[in-house]
Amino acid sequence: MSSNARNRVCDLFGIRYPVVQAGMIWCSGWELASAVANAGGLGLIGSGSMYPDVLRDHIRKCKAATNKPFGVNVPLLYPSVEEHMATIISEGVKVVFTSAGDPGAWTGKLKEHGITVVHVVSSVKFARKAVKAGIDAVVGEGFEAGGHNGREETTTLVLIPMLRDAVDVPLIAAGGIADGRAMLAAMALGADGVQVGSRFVASEESSGHAAFKNKVVTSVEGDTVLTLKELAPVRLIKNDFYKTVQEAYARSASVDELKQVLGRARAKRGMFEGDLDQGELKIGQVSAALDDILPAKEIIERLIDEYRTGLSRMEGLPRFEG
Repeated sequence: MSSNARNRVCDLFGIRYPVVQAGMIWCSGWELASAVANAGGLGLIGSGSMYPDVLRDHIRKCKAATNKPFGVNVPLLYPSVEEHMATIISEGVKVVFTSAGDPGAWTGKLKEHGITVVHVVSSVKFARKAVKAGIDAVVGEGFEAGGHNGREETTTLVLIPMLRDAVDVPLIAAGGIADGRAMLAAMALGADGVQVGSRFVASEESSGHAAFKNKVVTSVEGDTVLTLKELAPVRLIKNDFYKTVQEAYARSASVDELKQVLGRARAKRGMFEGDLDQGELKIGQVSAALDDILPAKEIIERLIDEYRTGLSRMEGLPRFEG
């Protein structure tokens, strides 16, 4: 990107490029967050899969590995939220991304401690609610994204322009963004920056299991599906566990039965321990476009190079004057 161009996301976080690495459970530890930070983006530690003492350890290791800005992602539906927030405040973390819950619950307290707060939304309704709660920016996450997703099933292409028209705070686009072409498209739609998840799952520094990473880069179109909307919508790679979920739906299973099918630690089993059959394999649709596992630094360099190339090509598009 041009060195003389001002960007609201870069200014908000104090980073070189408006690229945020998503705080994905079981994949976003201190190694990935610090590598992204050192490469000029905003790295996020994913606290949703961590006990409070583990989160503290990751924050301290990230501080030791980078002098660049980084943050912590906190899914508000997970346990240990209060303990996580206390750890974040006591460790002096400067940026927090919240998701899957009421932004009003923690935004005020975090901002009292000088923390920049960003909330992830999947609809205009929740974006307005987040702005009312006092957040500093929103992430608009489209239907294409991996992990927990919105029930509205609104795609990124549709969601970002609607959010841009609805709110004035910095807007970060997420869902289906794994290269510079998609980044450029999102920013043309009104985003000030992008959040990238699946591409960073398939990075060398990702804490995901090697078998899971390899499954991601060998997946093809149609291998992922959004399911379990009765609990918390989640996009998964189809496997034996997914077939069990489908069988439960076929017999019109109740919410309680679906909870039993899901069980506990299913995502850890798949993404962190590498059980590709019975684990929950959370990933975005864009996994079908990935075919290699790269260092985080190279991912960002490619992203920005592709963005610049796409920007130069746009100069040749017809202007339809007259």
